[in-house]
Amino acid sequence: MILRVLTLAAGLTGAIGLSQFPAFSQQYQQRLGGAVDELTRVVAQFDRDAASVGLDRASALSELDSGGAFGAARAASMSQTIARHVRLQADLAALEGAGPFMRARLAGHLGDRDIAARAWEAFEPSVPATFEGAVFAGTGFVGGWALVSMLAGLLGGLIRRPVRRLSRQPAMAARNS
Repeated sequence: MILRVLTLAAGLTGAIGLSQFPAFSQQYQQRLGGAVDELTRVVAQFDRDAASVGLDRASALSELDSGGAFGAARAASMSQTIARHVRLQADLAALEGAGPFMRARLAGHLGDRDIAARAWEAFEPSVPATFEGAVFAGTGFVGGWALVSMLAGLLGGLIRRPVRRLSRQPAMAARNS
């Protein structure tokens, strides 16, 4: 009885949790687009500044790096900004036009911690009223239920084996006497 309640609770928890994926991933994608837009502006300004003194991006970073401690720190942070821009731009390109099911398949592109944290702060869970939400809820229910059922079966099997061995020993001793 307790096992049934636990598996039902796990199924419901999985359903509620996974049903939120379509809305959360959409909010993440919107924030990702905003981050890419802003980083594009920053990188383009850096490239314009470099070009105004006759340098390309790599040369500008190299020259900045050789300009003392502050210049080196600024070159390192700008290099990180450019690398993040490239990575987020690739993530956005992969996710653009993707529906909720495809976003689930492309979940690896939802991995920027800063964007995910900001999306989570603003996210408000809701009852999904879409087909996609229902599918994710059903998948979450089955996943949660199956996980607890498998764990219970595994633990039950481990617990029952020693008990069976112990209960057989007195019976075998009685037969042998």
